[in-house]
Formats: sequence, structure tokens, C-alpha cells
Amino acid sequence: MRYHLIGIAGTAMGSLAGLLRAKGYEVTGSDQGVYPPMSTQLDELGIRYAKTFDPANLEPAPDMIVVGNAISRGNPELEAVLDRRLPYTSAAHTIKEEFLRGRHVLAVAGTHGKTTTTSILSWLLESAGLNPSFLIGGVAENFGVSFRLTDSEYFVIEADEYDTAYFDKGPKMWHYLPHTAVVTNVEFDHADIYRDETAYRFAFARFVNLIPRTGTLVVGWETQIARELSAKSLAPVESVGVEAPDAQGNPCWRADRIEYGPRGTSFDVVHDGKPRGRVETPLVGAFNVRNCLAALAAGTAAGADWSGLVEGLRTFESVRRRMEVKGEVRGVTVIDDFAHHPTAVRETIAATRQRFGGRRLIAIFEPRSYTAQLRRFQEPYREALANADRVVLAGLFHPERYDADTGMDPDALADSLRKGGTPTDHIPEVDRIVATIAPEAEAGDVILVMSNGGFGGIHEKLLAALARNGA
Repeated sequence: MRYHLIGIAGTAMGSLAGLLRAKGYEVTGSDQGVYPPMSTQLDELGIRYAKTFDPANLEPAPDMIVVGNAISRGNPELEAVLDRRLPYTSAAHTIKEEFLRGRHVLAVAGTHGKTTTTSILSWLLESAGLNPSFLIGGVAENFGVSFRLTDSEYFVIEADEYDTAYFDKGPKMWHYLPHTAVVTNVEFDHADIYRDETAYRFAFARFVNLIPRTGTLVVGWETQIARELSAKSLAPVESVGVEAPDAQGNPCWRADRIEYGPRGTSFDVVHDGKPRGRVETPLVGAFNVRNCLAALAAGTAAGADWSGLVEGLRTFESVRRRMEVKGEVRGVTVIDDFAHHPTAVRETIAATRQRFGGRRLIAIFEPRSYTAQLRRFQEPYREALANADRVVLAGLFHPERYDADTGMDPDALADSLRKGGTPTDHIPEVDRIVATIAPEAEAGDVILVMSNGGFGGIHEKLLAALARNGA
């Protein structure tokens, strides 16, 4: 059987191509702008792909065509699929039928922390000897890949709330057959997909409703919507929290005596009022304590050995683009992070402070996602970014999508930060950001770059400019 993936170069589609190849299928694909690391991964897997969308890519006709969620009507290859009445489906449906059905699926959902928690949980189960399959929206450093297929009963998957395909506008996570489900938190996001908070909330409510009575819901207790949704679960609920106690009587996972340091974090784990012992992780930040607790709770619900879970936590490395150190030049450290929502920006800045102590923190933020560029988030961004010592705001990614009432005003945001005492510039061009920051950076500074896109290769440009300035 041959699968053909239209839009194969996306992270999720490329990982699906690898899973299908690992199962023994012939896999081909097509996309535009196929660059490393995805082009490298596809080449290493021996997967043939075309670098343009063309009806000729469908010759001979594949047995099944997977249409990526970035592909829309008007794409010449998709139009040929429809004209020729060829069989097609979505990536999420393919994942469900080819890999999830019949397994113990551990699905991790939530506005923040999905990728990290999925990566932690996969490694914890590996350390506990359960040899899980997994599909993650990022590269887990312990494995060096974003997917794996084994013969294990267990499959760990990142359960994304983004839409499935042009013909299926429901979230991908509705397809994933959760048995042990994690909802890390719920806070309005993806304004390009969801018209309002009610619609966004409904996506998670239906996900919770998919968990069988014999399963488990692990829920982050510190966001109100997540707490309210958990009350509707027909499956047993295990709550996770650092600050807010569970007032509904569910078994609760808590972290006590948290200690943050430059090499990581340690804390006592308490479950249902009973101490489970002290654990260590190289991760930093209160949000990562919550992610670790959620992974411990889900691993325990799946029956994993506790000592193996603890060892996995101690040896967990990281996820690429999650507080990833890109390099250090002349004593200046450059960090890349995926943060793009005000809450994620605030928590990432706080975690960077915990990791690097009193060093000066320069925050460079690109408002790139549809949600990130909304006027309604301008004040929350001001509050979050004010915790840095120096801020640079990049230009809006697609300013034509917004008008004066709906879009963020970066100049006004920069002005409000300056008035609050935080030196801030709005610099739309990447090269001009580099030319501004590199000369003023001094030994000991930490440059935290936050964007959910490539940001014009700013990390490498900064490191190169820092090296030139020191020559």
C-alpha cells in the first residue's frame, strides 16, 4: 500500500510519514520549501518527495492520500485529487486508525506545555521499561526524534487542539482515542480557529468526554476552565497543582519544598496527602514543575514503575525550542523558546531568571501567531515582558490581517513598557534587531528570543554578530 502526503514537510506530517514508513508502507509526498531538518529526516528515512505541488505527483495513483491541515482548496495537487475522485483522508484520522486503535493511548492536551509534557512522559515510560511509541510536536532530546513506533501497548501522543484538515475543522485531539488523558491547562488561544473562548472551551470539553470510565484524566488544577471541565469527566480524575489545592476531593499531585537552581529543580512529590519522595529534574520554572507532576501522574495511572519514572525525570534532557541554549559568545548566552502566548512569555522569562540568577535578561519577542497579534493581548504582554531588563519587539508577522481595533500596536506597547521603566524598542526588521542588540550585549547577558516561527534565523545571526564584535 502506498500513502501519499500532500504537505509532507510540516512537523506533524513528516513525523506521520516516518511512522507509516516504520510500519512497512511505501510513502511519498509533496510540499514547497522543504528545508532541513525535515528534508534531512525524510531523506534519511528513504521517503521520496516532490518539492512542488503538481497533479503529476499523483502518478501512479496512490492507495490513500493524506491532506495536511495547511493545505486548502486551490492547491493544484488537491484539486486533482478531487477531480479524479481519489481516496483522501486527514493526518489525524490516519494516526487513529493505523497506530492508536487498540493501544493504551496517553494523550496530552492543553494550551501550554503539551510538547514538553508529552516528551517528559515518553521518556518516563521508556525509563520505566514500557518502550512506548510516541508522536510529539517537537524533537525530544533524549530520543533525538519526534516519533517512534514500537510493538508496545503504550502510545504517547501530543493532542493538539488545532483543526484537522480543510474538510474537518474539528480539533485533531478529537481523533486520538485517549485512555490516559492529560489536560495541562486551558486558556483561550488560536483565535484564527476559534471564534471565542466558548468555542475553545468546547473543544476540550469534548476531548474530556472521549475518555472511557476505565481511563484516567490528569488535569492541571490551576486554571479555572480546566477545573470546571474535569467535573464533567466520567473517568477518574487526578489533579496536579503547585499552588491551588483540589477542592473537589480528587486525588491530588502536589509539589512541596521546591528548590530552583542553575542546574535544575528538585521538589517533594505528595500524592493524595501521602509523600512519594523527592525528585530532581534538569528543567527549571514553575510551569515545568507542573509538567513533571502531570507526567508522573499519567505514568502512574498507566501502571509504570515509580522508581523508573523518577529516574526518567532525573535524566530527562529537553525539547528543542523550549529554553534551548543556541550558543554562548563572549559570555553572552542566546536562548531560543517557542513562547508566543502572554502566559508562556511570562513563565519563560521567570524560568530564565531562575536558571540564570541575576544576569541581565534581554527579551526579544516576535508577535507571530494570529493570537499573539491581537489587541486584546497587548496589556497581558506588557505585564509579561516588563519582567525582563531590556525588551525588543519585532514587527507583526501579517499586519494586513488586522485593523486598528483588532491588531496589536507594537509602538504603543513599547511606549507603555518604557513608561513602566523597561527599556524597549520596536524594531520590525531582524537584521536591524541584530545590529542593535549585538553591540550593546555584554558578558553575562542572556538574550531570550521568543517566537513560534523561524524568526528570520535571528539566533544564528546574533551569535555571528556577537563573534564579529568580539574579534
